Amino acid sequence: MGRGKPLGRTKGARPEQRRFLIYSEGECTEDQYFRGLRGDLRALPVNIQIGGVHGEPKSLVRAAIAHKERAVASVAVRFTAYDEVWCVVDVEAPRAHASLDEALSLASRSGVQVALTNPCFELWVLLHFAPVTGYCTSGAVQKALEGLGSCGYTTSRKHLDYERLRDRHEQARERAVELRRRGTNGRSVNPWTEVDRLVDLLKAARAKR
Repeated sequence: MGRGKPLGRTKGARPEQRRFLIYSEGECTEDQYFRGLRGDLRALPVNIQIGGVHGEPKSLVRAAIAHKERAVASVAVRFTAYDEVWCVVDVEAPRAHASLDEALSLASRSGVQVALTNPCFELWVLLHFAPVTGYCTSGAVQKALEGLGSCGYTTSRKHLDYERLRDRHEQARERAVELRRRGTNGRSVNPWTEVDRLVDLLKAARAKR
């Protein structure tokens, strides 16, 4: 019997999953949003982990870095590094987080991406339903989102019904891009969000199956 080609699955083999690690500052709204999004991406080449530590930005970035570094030595994840590590961070207003600049610098030095929202993550959710153009505090955005009554959110419970956001991503993305286009001082602009960049990256990974 002559020598043939080595046996193996080359044609039609499933692509290796891209692995994403996401740490969010908020315990409720962000977690519910990204867990809902992860449900949309199931069985596709993207693996999203929601960070278990929440709090001010510098601690959040440190926790994400530590998780990133221990992944390659963890049997639980088969000694596999993450392809993308992200922190979802709020500026907060009227008073910004004291450690924000240090957190952003540390993330940049450590290869951690940051999806920043000024003033808070609820702005990204609100953009699914309405444009926001003027300066707003965290409290004002949260009250506006509650007032819409569109996704089950309340300022006291901070529950989020992801199902009501799913088909509105394109509107939210367009509004986020417009905010950044109009901004002249980068991330110091209020209102401002970069969450759409992370979501688009995840959706693109989903498409490359």
